[in-house]
Amino acid sequence: MCDATTSTPSGPGATGPAPLAAADVARLKARVRSLAPGLRADLDALVRIPSVSAPAFDPASVEDSARAVAGLLTASGFDDVRILRADGTPAAGAPAVIARRPAPDGAATVLLYAHHDVQPPGDPAGWDTPAFEPTERDGRLFGRGAADDKAGVVVHLAALRTLAEELAVGVTVFVEGEEEVGSPTFAAFLHEHRDLLAADVIVVADSGNWNVGTPALTSSLRGLLGCVVEVSTLDHAVHSGMFGGAVPDAMTATIRLLDTLWDDTGRLAVEGLVRGEAADLGYTAEQFRADAGLLDGVEPIGTGRLESRLWTEPSLTVLGMDVPSVEEPANALLPQVRAKLSMRLAPGQDPEEAFTALRDHLVARAPWGAHVRVLPGECGRPWAGDLGGEVYDVARWALAEAWGTAPVSMGLGGSIPFIPLLEEAFPEATVLVTGVEDPDARAHGTNESVHLEELWRACTAETLLLAALGAR
Repeated sequence: MCDATTSTPSGPGATGPAPLAAADVARLKARVRSLAPGLRADLDALVRIPSVSAPAFDPASVEDSARAVAGLLTASGFDDVRILRADGTPAAGAPAVIARRPAPDGAATVLLYAHHDVQPPGDPAGWDTPAFEPTERDGRLFGRGAADDKAGVVVHLAALRTLAEELAVGVTVFVEGEEEVGSPTFAAFLHEHRDLLAADVIVVADSGNWNVGTPALTSSLRGLLGCVVEVSTLDHAVHSGMFGGAVPDAMTATIRLLDTLWDDTGRLAVEGLVRGEAADLGYTAEQFRADAGLLDGVEPIGTGRLESRLWTEPSLTVLGMDVPSVEEPANALLPQVRAKLSMRLAPGQDPEEAFTALRDHLVARAPWGAHVRVLPGECGRPWAGDLGGEVYDVARWALAEAWGTAPVSMGLGGSIPFIPLLEEAFPEATVLVTGVEDPDARAHGTNESVHLEELWRACTAETLLLAALGAR
């Protein structure tokens, strides 16, 4: 990994000879900082594009976002920049951007992943400033996608611009356009464009860190399973006074049915699901309350260590329901109600087996003979990584140099369903899952933000990683 001219390690927690000389590290750190104003302007421009990939939103904005990313990569020195999609699918996928710079003879190729699509903004009243108007407050940049994951795009741009002609590895940048809807055409995209994505090292910039000031490498991710539950009790709505008290309406039946999914502690009560134990990182109840924003008097749900509840236990959320709003109800018993559920799966869980367990649980507990149908939706496998080996040693060194403190290895409760697909396609590649989010980033929620100092540290870490891989 290292030649005889490299220095001893300078980063906290580093062991063995450092991959780069101290003077080179200092020079690259300074160059990243000098590029920060331009990178910040690029992030602002990307956040202003409302690239929501959910079906109910205008897909033209996702197209605009793809073109903007392609333009930034072209301006960063890439001659081969393409906007591609999975055209072989029944419905062509969202636009992804691929930019390539071939590897010098004998050098590795690194795939840098991020995504340019974002979650819906939610209720505008929940935002302190408009969701798609980037706004800086107290060292954080607020806006939808500022952290998840347009910051990931900027991290890649920073490393490429900093190293420029010094880049000594091959690089493929892959910026997806449908991650926030479960990457439904990723498998087809990978099949069609496999040769373009082949790499020795894969860096996924779509995760987070332990806290502001402490970097992390992600060791596991939960899987994802979505479904829609239909509960029907009548063939038409009826008067709530004339029939109430004898007729079970679909709303009441749905409430009763959903309540069976959790025990009295709030732990998921579906039988047959995989459950695991996470490493004890000392996550205190006080810190968890602050990170989550729990109101006074509200208690966490579930049992056991917090790390396990968040990373290696299954969970389930009711994302939405098709019911009348509070402002517009008829005084009637409803014939049918639909609820959209999202389950997070523990590492080691097969999604099909989890769906069967959830479906059987719901159908078996239909109250009052209600008709229950469970329709499958998006799904993605969980992931658990092996964080050993030479590339991970270099990554830990780079993170320690950028943050000034050694990184931790941590699980993540979120899902990145395509990582197992990449591992299957490129079994010899090393996958690094990194990111810029911290516990207060509020990804997917209102007032999403990225801590700008953490962003520049992430930019520095990736720059040092690519430089060190090129020096091997």
